[in-house]
Amino acid sequence: MSERVRKRVVIEGRVQGVWFRASTRDAALRIGVDGWVRNRPDGSVEAAFEGSPEAVDTAVTWCRTGPERALVERIEVAEEPAEGLVGFRVTG
Repeated sequence: MSERVRKRVVIEGRVQGVWFRASTRDAALRIGVDGWVRNRPDGSVEAAFEGSPEAVDTAVTWCRTGPERALVERIEVAEEPAEGLVGFRVTG
């Protein structure tokens, strides 16, 4: 079984009100990663992705542009210990 990794990302720019969370969920399901995505009070979007290193990197790369109406200005990526999440959910 391949190693399971986790990355948490914070995406800044025009990322709320442009279907970023729903699009992230759709991309995560397509890519095959587990985790969650939520809006933050400061206007950014935060997500955590867990899965194979390749799949998680693909999800992080997707966040660098996001959905069509988004304008990503900055992205922070942090590696964290995997928590064993199952499925992908949209919160907050």
